[in-house]
Amino acid sequence: MVDGESEVPPLPPRFRFRDLLQGEQTWLNDDKVQVEFYTNENTLKERLKLFFIKNQRSSLRIRFCHFSLKLLSCVLYIFRVLTDPECALNLNCSHYNYTHNYTLFGIDWTPIIWVDRSFALWALQVFVAIVCLCETTLLTYLSYKGNIREQILRITFILEIINTVPFLITVFFFPLQKLFIPVFLNCWLAKHTLENMINDFHRAIQRTHSAMFNQVLIMISTLLCLIFTCICGIQHLERAGQQLSLFDSVYFCIVTFSTVGYGDIYPIIWPSKLLVVIMICVVLLVLPVQFEQLAYLWMERQKSGGNYSQHRAKTEKHVVLCVSSIKIDLLMDFLNEFYAHPKLQDYYVIILCPAEMDTQVRRVLQIPLWSQRVIYLQGSALKDQDLFRAKLDNAEGCFILSSRCEVDRTAADHQTILRAWAVKDFAPRCPLYVQILKPENKFHVKFADHVVCEEEFKYALLALNCICPATSTLITLLVHTSQGLEGQQSPELWHRIYGKCSGNEVYNIVLKDSIFFTEYEGKSFTYASFHAQKKYGICLIGVCRGDSKTILLNPGRQYTMNASDTCFYISITKEENSTFKFHGECSKKGSKPHLPVHNIIASMGTVAIDLQDTSGTPSRSSTLSVPAEPVKPSSKRPSIAPVLEVPASPLLHAGESDLSEDEAAPYWGDQSSDGYIMGYPPNLPYIGSSQTFCHLLKEKMPYCCLRLEKSCRHNQCEDAKAYSFWNKPIIVSAETAGNGLYNFILPLRASYRPKKELNPIILLLDNLPDVQFLETICWFPMVYYMVGSMDSLDDLLRCGVSFAANMVVVDKESTMSAEEDYMADAKTIVNVQTLFRLFSSLSIITELTHPANMRFMQFRAKDCYSLALSKLEKKEKMKGSNLAFMFRLPFAAGRVFSIGMLDTLLYQSFVKDYVIAITRLLLGLDTTPGSGFLCSMQITEDDLWIQTYGRLYQQLCSTVGDIPIGIYRTESQMTESLEPSRSQLSVNLDDFEDVREQRDCNQAYRTSESSDSKQPLLLRRKSMQWARYLSRMGPRPGGRGAERGSRQRAGLLPRSERQELAELVKKRMQNLGLATTGYDDMNDSHSFHSYVLINPPPDTRLELHDVVYIIREDPFSYDSKDVDSRKSSFGNTSWTGDSQQLESQV
Repeated sequence: MVDGESEVPPLPPRFRFRDLLQGEQTWLNDDKVQVEFYTNENTLKERLKLFFIKNQRSSLRIRFCHFSLKLLSCVLYIFRVLTDPECALNLNCSHYNYTHNYTLFGIDWTPIIWVDRSFALWALQVFVAIVCLCETTLLTYLSYKGNIREQILRITFILEIINTVPFLITVFFFPLQKLFIPVFLNCWLAKHTLENMINDFHRAIQRTHSAMFNQVLIMISTLLCLIFTCICGIQHLERAGQQLSLFDSVYFCIVTFSTVGYGDIYPIIWPSKLLVVIMICVVLLVLPVQFEQLAYLWMERQKSGGNYSQHRAKTEKHVVLCVSSIKIDLLMDFLNEFYAHPKLQDYYVIILCPAEMDTQVRRVLQIPLWSQRVIYLQGSALKDQDLFRAKLDNAEGCFILSSRCEVDRTAADHQTILRAWAVKDFAPRCPLYVQILKPENKFHVKFADHVVCEEEFKYALLALNCICPATSTLITLLVHTSQGLEGQQSPELWHRIYGKCSGNEVYNIVLKDSIFFTEYEGKSFTYASFHAQKKYGICLIGVCRGDSKTILLNPGRQYTMNASDTCFYISITKEENSTFKFHGECSKKGSKPHLPVHNIIASMGTVAIDLQDTSGTPSRSSTLSVPAEPVKPSSKRPSIAPVLEVPASPLLHAGESDLSEDEAAPYWGDQSSDGYIMGYPPNLPYIGSSQTFCHLLKEKMPYCCLRLEKSCRHNQCEDAKAYSFWNKPIIVSAETAGNGLYNFILPLRASYRPKKELNPIILLLDNLPDVQFLETICWFPMVYYMVGSMDSLDDLLRCGVSFAANMVVVDKESTMSAEEDYMADAKTIVNVQTLFRLFSSLSIITELTHPANMRFMQFRAKDCYSLALSKLEKKEKMKGSNLAFMFRLPFAAGRVFSIGMLDTLLYQSFVKDYVIAITRLLLGLDTTPGSGFLCSMQITEDDLWIQTYGRLYQQLCSTVGDIPIGIYRTESQMTESLEPSRSQLSVNLDDFEDVREQRDCNQAYRTSESSDSKQPLLLRRKSMQWARYLSRMGPRPGGRGAERGSRQRAGLLPRSERQELAELVKKRMQNLGLATTGYDDMNDSHSFHSYVLINPPPDTRLELHDVVYIIREDPFSYDSKDVDSRKSSFGNTSWTGDSQQLESQV
């Protein structure tokens, strides 16, 4: 250690702390050499070049000074012409000896060579010439790059020499003072300087005007220079002729260039004539070139869209829509939804797209409705100059949409992410609305104000469709802007009710500012919700504390309403657009009494929506009466407990909980209740996935046991039937096991779902899933996968399609793009149609790329009822409805869904910033402590004593604290079937359809109201048709039906197509070793139609098998010892998500 320290050299004696601070370390600089860089820029030439050329601002100032001098020289020339003592007044010039000889050599050139110029004017012109010559010489020297000939032979340099050097000669030789010098040619030098000045101006301000502006400026300046040169030249040359004044020269040039040619003034001497010929040739050569460039730029500007003016950006409001490619459907959906809000009528929409505008979009944007409000700009969001063209820094918002039709959806997301980053970098304060496709890419745009992930919402909706029927239809109608006018002219009653209820949307208002809710301050949430629905017909679904941004759906009976709370409610229109008239005011006018129902006037512009009268023709009145007191019915009904006004104590509702029921319930297979726990999924598939409390396995399932069709040492089952599931499985057909499937499993395994109602989930995948996906799903109970395709009947039978509760068909990414846009769904539609024909009783939920293709779902070419619905859809489109497709039976029943229908969710968030958060809570994508969840209940015979939806609302609020928000109703498409028993008459379904197809289409398009007065007449018509059909068949002896059936089975008689398909399926099942029991080959469920009623009127009659959508309060909001009873106090109510059970019961 001592030796090491002795090797360290001591500090030099000159080192001092003062030297360290002052930087004096000469002892270290003995061997250093100071090097100076860029010494070439320190020369005089480089400094002058930096000042005159390189520096944009100084160069701009110098060019502006040069431009001013050139204009001054032209003005001095005009002044000299006008101050000519004789020629300016067109008088005889006696001091010139004119010879009047017009031969080539006989012209008196004296007035052409010599002019009268005063000394002061000469001195000023000499000064301007010297300055200009010095500047031109200096710039020529600074721009010299070794080729002196190129610098000298430039036209601008030659013109400069012609206009300046003669003045320098007159300084040294004074007799030449009155020599004529063509100073008017300085106009061309001024034009050249102006072009350079504009370029320097663009460089100085770091912004670029359009090329159109530059070209127009060049063309105008060129035309002015041509006219000015001709005017001055003709005037000067004719001094030796008829001595034209300056005004006469202007008149002659304008008449000549405009091709009018009156002939009253014309050149006399040949030099003037030669000049006119030369100028006309120059004009014919120069101007067409200028016009061609201008036309080209105009066409390019029409393609690119030009610029959005800065003045308009500061005085008008606008939003920017950034897309990679714009389609007519996407554009119209955005415009219709965006401009559906009254306060957005004055907004401009700037479309920024890198692709050229196609013909359809161009044709639509030429419509006066859109041409004044929509501006198309061709450009990229990654270029600041294009963002500046769109004036994004002044925009009210920026929508960035992904191209879902791309084959590589990940690459489409990457483009969206870059656009979002570019927009945020350019305009940090501009609100950003981003649509993303893949959930794993969502965290890259987390900084955006609103983000909608397509696959998250898609799979969550498809999952809820399996347990709450038609959830996709419910959410789609809620997030679409509508006035509830759809279907009001239809003869079908369900069209009118369904269309009117579709106008309900979610709105918000602060409680203290509300007429609806201000009287409920200090009351419980359920009390406020029930009485607001009873009095005003609105549905209070959630609140948000004034000091919090967290939205709570149905916070429960223990929640107290505060004045600062923001209330979220479902209504036809928001409170600000509603007017009220109470019963006392309207009774004086002779209005009829109504049942105790909701009463609201939806004042939307000039339209008033009446939700009261749903029993007949829609009312046209603009006012409604609100009964002050409910009218007592004549018949006595069982009483319902009142809703508590003050927050309820959990101890008052203590009883047996769901958990205890689940623990005591039997389970499927060999699984025991000990194998399940409650917890959060241990493996999240992507960053930003929601944390949801779920049913999980205590120990994860081995990967080999997750595969359904292959046995392993833990499990010997090779098909779904062998597992003997307690509940019917849910089958999902997808192309790949993406991270979005996690959001399908999550709602079906949420903790608030009872264990005894968990359905097995079978994933039918075209490709093998990766290990990461298997690690994610292995913790969930009863989740399996199978490698196969829905194109194969064997794969479908192995995964249990013959007894499945639901079959979910997810649109495949590889088929989302096609040469013809709407053909992207061709394969999916045909496969689903095959399933529809093979398994008629199977509940199939299909996702399509294009909403317009849903008309092909469950397609029957000769079905008159479907043809009538198609006509109704066309009528609604002509009226401008945004929901024209809503009356299609598959959509109304929740059997088909397109993620494109949820694009409005992002558009509405511009006005309703809460709509995305509420939708995520309803779908279970987000879970908030104290917030409820969406589920459903089914009306049974024991529940029909409640009679109306309003009484059901009271019963749920007073007992279990649930909030109903709508009804899913299934009705018979035809009246009561009079088809005889098949055991007595062997009538094939195809024969029945043949008879039905012979009817007139107008007769088939009839009402489905069971209580309508026309029902007996329809029944008589139907019975007469059956009688005519049976009479044609002739008398049948006893046992004829059994004999015919045996002969059909023996192959002696031709079988129907349905029988052949059933036989095919049964044979395939037998070949695969599957039992055919339970396969319903003749079950026809197509005579029913279903639809959704959002927030129906309180007097709506409940019907058997109605499914009621409810928002149930969070079961974990209470302490573990303070639990509520979930047993129905008004009958054996079954909470169901099984739509197949619903149809079988109907």
